Amino acid sequence: MAGEEGSQQSPGALTEAQAGRMLAHMNDVIRAGEDMRKLRTEMIKLFAGLGWTQEKIAGLTGMSQPAVSKQMAKHGSDDPLPPMGLALDQHDIPWLEGRLWGLAEEISEAFYDTARCTRCVDALARGKKRFTPQNVDELRRLVEEDLRAHPDRTDAGYQAAYDEISRGLDVPAKTPPATAPASVRRTLAHQLQRDRLRGES
Repeated sequence: MAGEEGSQQSPGALTEAQAGRMLAHMNDVIRAGEDMRKLRTEMIKLFAGLGWTQEKIAGLTGMSQPAVSKQMAKHGSDDPLPPMGLALDQHDIPWLEGRLWGLAEEISEAFYDTARCTRCVDALARGKKRFTPQNVDELRRLVEEDLRAHPDRTDAGYQAAYDEISRGLDVPAKTPPATAPASVRRTLAHQLQRDRLRGES
């Protein structure tokens, strides 16, 4: 039948489904790259707000000083972000999400072969997943499962951190509007939580 012949694929032909999967992956990579560039720009503004010189920022970011200056001018970053409090005990949602992310990464690295949260952590780090309420709930569940699975092998600080983060996410505190984008606060909290668990500063 003519209709049937038209619907058949030639051997070795690329299907629409295959093309769609490839393009979806490419779009994920491109989107993650764009998000990371935006985040780096916001972090540069934060560092400038801390009073760091463009030379120091260039050294930290691996960029040239002219490139840092150009990026700040291009994105209107001449007006730096105001200094942020760096106390771990803050209660806005992006901050708590960042702490959860940092805790999950520590668990993932400690129990890489068995940690249930590893795939979710990797997807968040690569930009394949975003910090939606659904994904945060999934990460909470996986972290809780990992803590239950390794009660004798996890530092007590892991459970204490999880309990504190969970209480904050369950009953969000009324906080004043943040002075920095959610992605910046999430990234800072992520690193500070990991440093705390490692006993670093």
